[in-house]
Amino acid sequence: MHMFFRTLLHLVRSRFGPRLGHYDVARTRFITLPTDQDILRHMNNGVYLSIMDVARFDMLVRNGVWEIFKQRGWYPVVVSETISFRKSLQMWQKFTIESRILGFDEKAVYVEQRFVRPDAEGNPEIYAQGFIRGRFLKRSGGVVSIDELLEAIGEPPASVTVADWLLAWSDDVTLPPTRATAPSIWQ
Repeated sequence: MHMFFRTLLHLVRSRFGPRLGHYDVARTRFITLPTDQDILRHMNNGVYLSIMDVARFDMLVRNGVWEIFKQRGWYPVVVSETISFRKSLQMWQKFTIESRILGFDEKAVYVEQRFVRPDAEGNPEIYAQGFIRGRFLKRSGGVVSIDELLEAIGEPPASVTVADWLLAWSDDVTLPPTRATAPSIWQ
């Protein structure tokens, strides 16, 4: 339930936060709350993914893409995600999530997100790093094609590219389409 309130708080903050270009890095500030903790007294690994959702929402509101989606009846869904952890976030620690659109393949968009805190010298240090592959659906039914998406938000600059390893990861973890069979058979 706390993620619901956290999402509402960030929705309000996003509406008044600095505007971004569609492909700019969004920086969203958070603090590790008691409800984020696991039994080892650091932020639970599942909470990282939930907070990444809130930060992506903040990015989409501040870069204007959310308004375009609302006007067209589109909404984003996560198809796959992966995260790597480097350091633990402890209770009451402030941190920033840096989010940016990496690029597109023929079906999806890729976003990188970093959990960042200052090191001893005050330089940004990565605590965790996640990547998501997302698609866009139409409330009226169907999938938003990448061509439709790029027509709505504009072509990315040349610097917006998806690394080959991330495309290979996507191929490796993709499940069959929803209308295809996907039996659960253990070998």
